[in-house]
Amino acid sequence: MPRTVVHCRTLQDIQLAIVAARSAGLSLSVRGGGHDWAGRALCDGLVLDLSDMKDIVVSPDRCSARVAGGARASDVLALTDPLGLAAVTGSCSAVGMAGLTLGGGYGPLIGRFGLALDNLISADVVLADGRIVTAERGREEDLFWALRGGGGNFGVVTAMHVRLHELPNVVSGVLVYPFSEAKTVLRRYADAASSMPDELTVQIGAVAGPDGMPVILLVPTWCGAQGRGDAHIAPLLELGTLLDNTVDAVRYGASLSVFDAHIVNGQRTFMETCWLRSLGEGGAEVLVEAMTKAVSAGCAIFTHEFRGASSHIPVQATAFGLRHDHVLLEIFASFPDRSDRLEERRHQRWVRDTRRAFDKIALPGGYPNLLGTGETDRATESFGPNVERLVRVKQHYDPDNVFCSAIPMPLGRSAIAAE
Repeated sequence: MPRTVVHCRTLQDIQLAIVAARSAGLSLSVRGGGHDWAGRALCDGLVLDLSDMKDIVVSPDRCSARVAGGARASDVLALTDPLGLAAVTGSCSAVGMAGLTLGGGYGPLIGRFGLALDNLISADVVLADGRIVTAERGREEDLFWALRGGGGNFGVVTAMHVRLHELPNVVSGVLVYPFSEAKTVLRRYADAASSMPDELTVQIGAVAGPDGMPVILLVPTWCGAQGRGDAHIAPLLELGTLLDNTVDAVRYGASLSVFDAHIVNGQRTFMETCWLRSLGEGGAEVLVEAMTKAVSAGCAIFTHEFRGASSHIPVQATAFGLRHDHVLLEIFASFPDRSDRLEERRHQRWVRDTRRAFDKIALPGGYPNLLGTGETDRATESFGPNVERLVRVKQHYDPDNVFCSAIPMPLGRSAIAAE
């Protein structure tokens, strides 16, 4: 429970809030879109809330947009959809653009346009000492490098300049398969995935259906040339006994609304994450086994693809530390906030046991945007060859660690040696 929440509307509000927190010895957190599952937008000290700062301005040439620090994907897409444009976003419209972009930004456009952070042109930042700087190529370049993957550990990002793409519509929707055929569906999908074009991404979900029993979802999104999506998606309709199919040509913003009705505020959520080379290396079997042990209808597993344009960028070009093809897993359990301690322990145990079941085939580390507080060791593995530079940038821009509620910072080699 925060001591106080400061609803900022100007840069001066932010500067004063930082001074107030530091002078009073209060911990500080920054709330942008407010979507973070780990609750890092809140702390027991001063919460700097940017939710009133969500203006979006599209550039005259329609190639970019200025996005304020409190804006969500839905705010951006409400403006860009009618123009036939799209920003690179996550997989649902409620996600805050700043947090998504600074930590990485997996989403349906990743194969063609890369991560959200690969589409960041510049960022306006209020630093711990109150200075306001713009980080971009040729100006505050170390900070610009670190912001693209290092999260909100360096200051308050008040606005971002992001690239926009011509995208009149996408072909997207949900394919539902029975859980009884899960292993077959996932195996056939894994076989087909390697030959899919970069313009086609597929998110997989193992979730509870309307009757509370699990089903397998495939959410394909074609963002390539008009008229070619149906042909590329067609093989996905033949993976098993298709129970439902909502795939159609829609605006990009509409395609992100698929999960909106299932995002319930006020729920408790536990989440774990890991990276796999692919689902085809034993991952499907582990996923199916985990879902048979789900403790409630609030348990689910989702995948996010990383390939195409996102894999073509050198690993040291940004702070993001894993630049080869892989699959990100989100393992989460959601339940009513007023549940008793037994329910809390049951759900927490399920997500932990499920993540551990993937350990034998998982890659080191995990997606920093989904790592929890205290997972410093995993963060260190996640940033790979970028650890030392990231630590140096942190020490330069925030030596007193004022911004410590963001994604876990890695330990440098010197710190590891000291331990």
